[in-house]
Amino acid sequence: MLVSNWRAILKRAWSVRLMALALVFIILEPIYNFFAATWVAKNIYIQLGMQAFTGILAAAAIVARIFFQQKVSGDLNGKPPTEG
Repeated sequence: MLVSNWRAILKRAWSVRLMALALVFIILEPIYNFFAATWVAKNIYIQLGMQAFTGILAAAAIVARIFFQQKVSGDLNGKPPTEG
């Protein structure tokens, strides 16, 4: 079941933004590996860097999810934020 303010969460939550960026790196990694294997000598440092950056983004998304975000979480008294 979706939360009542799922649209606001998709637009404003940092956890969603960071996971979307991590997804971009997850998609780009095999594409890079294909071209590196085809045309250029593989560079292990670029592969390690991409994997490390993806892991850091995923960890940052977890941390961002547990922090209070006024625009997404609403007031401190438990009221949901308004949509729109």
